[in-house]
Amino acid sequence: MEILRNKKGFICDMDGVIYHGNYLLPGVKEFVEWLKTENKHFLFLTNGSGKSPKELRQKLLRMGLDVDESHFYTSALATADFLSKQSSNCSAFVIGEPGLMNALYNVGITYNDVDPEYVVIGETNNYNFDAIKKAMKLVSAGAKLIGTNTDLIAPVEDGMVPACRALVAPIELTTGKPAYYIGKPNPLMMRTALRMLGIHSFETAMIGDRMDTDIIAGIESGMDTVLVLSGVSTRDTVENFPYRPRLILNGVGDIVK
Repeated sequence: MEILRNKKGFICDMDGVIYHGNYLLPGVKEFVEWLKTENKHFLFLTNGSGKSPKELRQKLLRMGLDVDESHFYTSALATADFLSKQSSNCSAFVIGEPGLMNALYNVGITYNDVDPEYVVIGETNNYNFDAIKKAMKLVSAGAKLIGTNTDLIAPVEDGMVPACRALVAPIELTTGKPAYYIGKPNPLMMRTALRMLGIHSFETAMIGDRMDTDIIAGIESGMDTVLVLSGVSTRDTVENFPYRPRLILNGVGDIVK
């Protein structure tokens, strides 16, 4: 644990690590206060694409936690950054929440449901059959399919719900064209996170609740890895993977106990 506490930087997932839905998880306040007191570099890195950094800050404020906007980076921002560098001023048909729409708009990507260059899909509560049909038609006609992240399920207060990859799957299966996924464990997002922190990977710990995104992303990026059991993965499911985190904790509060 002392090795972990001595790290200069911490990259933390949010869902299942910091909160479930609208409930802060035990020990999170103490952990964030410790990060601030010890002058650690830290970033909340979420595969969720629905909310902007400002909205995420407001969400934590409602839970009694004050974290500046500069400490958040989302898969929506990563997707917008990627597409703007691939094809400036391109257009996209988008299935997602305002956080994704705004991120794309802010880098000059316009909404287009007729002949877009991209079809971009993130999490949404408004997923419906008409949207699937439209996305299928556009991808079949040549639009490139983008998923904001590879999460199949996401933790909420009362269990699990389908996440991005589950929403992309019908379009992949019906068109035969695989999506390119931007969020964790894609190295693009991890490299950006390290640049934002301004430190090297070996000085940084990746803390997450998912073996298939957070932990593999940390391992492949050369970071120290910590799995917390407050979200998706359990001690039993860890055995299903050919790699392991260096530490397994009940939650982030264990770091400062």
